[in-house]
Amino acid sequence: MRSMRDSWFALLSVAFAACGTGTEVARGPQVVTDTIGDTVVVRTLSGSVWGGDATLVPELSIGEVEGRDEYLFGRIGSIAVDDDRNVYVFDQQAREVRVFGPEGGYVRTLGGPGQGPGELERPEAMALLPDRRVVVRDPGNARLQVYGADGESVEEWPYLSGFYSSRPLWADRRGRTYVAARNMSRPADLGRSLAVFDADGIPRDTVAPPHAAFEAETVTGEIEGARVTYGVPFTPGAIWAVHPSGHFVGGISSDYAIDLGLPRGVLRIERAYQPARVFPGEADHARSQTERGIGRSIPGWTWDGPPIPDRKPPFTGLYPGRDGRIWVRVSTEAREVENENHDPDSPFSTPIVWRSPLRFDVFEADGTYLGAVNPPEDFSSNPFPVFDGDDVWAVSRDDLGIQRVVRYRITLTPDT
Repeated sequence: MRSMRDSWFALLSVAFAACGTGTEVARGPQVVTDTIGDTVVVRTLSGSVWGGDATLVPELSIGEVEGRDEYLFGRIGSIAVDDDRNVYVFDQQAREVRVFGPEGGYVRTLGGPGQGPGELERPEAMALLPDRRVVVRDPGNARLQVYGADGESVEEWPYLSGFYSSRPLWADRRGRTYVAARNMSRPADLGRSLAVFDADGIPRDTVAPPHAAFEAETVTGEIEGARVTYGVPFTPGAIWAVHPSGHFVGGISSDYAIDLGLPRGVLRIERAYQPARVFPGEADHARSQTERGIGRSIPGWTWDGPPIPDRKPPFTGLYPGRDGRIWVRVSTEAREVENENHDPDSPFSTPIVWRSPLRFDVFEADGTYLGAVNPPEDFSSNPFPVFDGDDVWAVSRDDLGIQRVVRYRITLTPDT
């Protein structure tokens, strides 16, 4: 069953006021809805609730080059924010979690290097439970290290790691934790499954993420005793994350179609889009980088795979917010820029690189398209930012590579 609604918003000033403007725009998104079995499809044809693009304006910064050690970060691996806007920063290099108040004041440090109770050996990622317990995935100690909300009590939840992962650690609103872990019943699927722990630290299930069987296009180099595989640049992939509801949000990026699991059925979010181009020089650069990468292990290897596409996939990342909104990192067209970190002595460093500006599409959990956000240049999408209503917390990097945690506010651009 299909229906079309040409959505008109007579009171959009409320929505815009939340984004720091008082502008009223009469026309909202044009949307087609359809039901296919247990799947409800919401497709945005044009327009948005915001009526135009937004940007992120910094309001608060945590981190200093000089001063107290608590404000100097080595390598930030994860950030989290609780209901009172306290900020939790996991420093992977220091092997500790630092807690800061809503206005950036230092509160306490959790963890530290080691193998004893409460210590971290080779930690990878952090998540925050609804009751403010902090969970750190530490395959070096083969456990999840859990710190109480009081900053004193500690728990240890053993798990089978057997490998290291760059994936985030997820927690949902029910206090369940989703851990990239080994599924002993499927040894070949190393790292493709998630172990699900309940709020008491008991492993309750092992689940496969959506589209786990999807095989992306690859190129491979082989010699006796060595095999190296790289993905073909700019080809679609299976992209997913865990939504705060406890369901997966994911899709194969060959088309702008993203599925959010529901208690009963699926919500599919679609949007009409204009593909971003892959420029010939950009494709040549990506091919050369792949040849160099494989050539490190397979000397003399040259490209023998499928052609690099001339269009990019519609999206490259999914970031569920604390409020249930879904932030979609969309592909953008790149431009050549000078490589400020070029090392002439390194065969893997080039004087020119291609950079694509960050851009996000933002959807409500019911599929309503709010609009696009263009972050500032120092905004980083890794580690996962924290999105909550009109506030965003993310890691920024300055020209010297110094990391800070910045709280931003969504603000409509002046010409909107």
